[in-house]
Amino acid sequence: MSTTATTSRHIPKTSASQGPNQQRKLIKTVGPYLFALPATLFLLLFLLYPICTMILYSFQQVNVGGLLTGDLPFVGLDNYRTVLNDQIFRSSLGISLLFTLGSLAFQFGIGFLLALLFNRPFPFAGTMRGSVMIAWMLPIVVSGTIFKWMFQADSGIINYALLSIGLIHAPIRWLSDPGVALWGIIIANIWIGIPFNMSLLLAGLQSISASLYEAALVDGANAFNRFWYITLPLMRSTSLTVLMLGFIYTLNVFDLIYVMTGGGPVNATEAMPLYAYRTAFEQFDLGAGSAVAVLMFLLLLVVSAIYLFLIRREEAS
Repeated sequence: MSTTATTSRHIPKTSASQGPNQQRKLIKTVGPYLFALPATLFLLLFLLYPICTMILYSFQQVNVGGLLTGDLPFVGLDNYRTVLNDQIFRSSLGISLLFTLGSLAFQFGIGFLLALLFNRPFPFAGTMRGSVMIAWMLPIVVSGTIFKWMFQADSGIINYALLSIGLIHAPIRWLSDPGVALWGIIIANIWIGIPFNMSLLLAGLQSISASLYEAALVDGANAFNRFWYITLPLMRSTSLTVLMLGFIYTLNVFDLIYVMTGGGPVNATEAMPLYAYRTAFEQFDLGAGSAVAVLMFLLLLVVSAIYLFLIRREEAS
């Protein structure tokens, strides 16, 4: 009897008793991946697949006939040579950079000033901040249409106001003069982008401890010194993030320019997104259009790499 009892104590558990434990371990292991599966499938379908297709098309001769028949011959770097040798593309690159940098400079500067203003308590601050956000809530097409009406040479309110106060003596053709049209779009884009910059910069300002300003005030630091030695250094990483996001967004602006000028007059406002659109969907050269998109993608990768380098250096310091 004792031998039987001893033997029974050393008999391993049956597979039936181990089943629930194994299932719980499997659920704990696989469960997080199941929650991430929908997002992963979405990224693969709507982000990775289009990017891979775009890169592949940039090395092929792709037109409507080729898409229908499946005959897409490999042409190597011919699409890139065609695009880079096109004077209109080089002009669109300069227009995109001027549009992006000009918009960012004023969006960030005005947004920072408004963030500093709304970081201080005063009556109706919330109402005023909400009214500033209207520019961000409106659809881009609506904002572009409004500014298109405002910039009309003969009946626009901008020329009417400037003529009334005597700043100009003749109407400015904001959207029909090749030398002025791009600045009209930049003004519209500045108005649209100010709320975005203000919101992120205000969040960064509110994360700075008030005790730092109190200690500086006790030490006799004036308002400028507190701003220069406390606010600016602590806002450096937030500012880099805002500028990076603004650069990516502004470089890809298509709808505002398309609504206001359509890339004209005489290609004066044809930025890179519009050039890619016209090449791919008006000239039906999807290979060259994909090459333009890849070049834009590479430009953004370079800017992103610079941003990551600056952020890492900022965190290390």
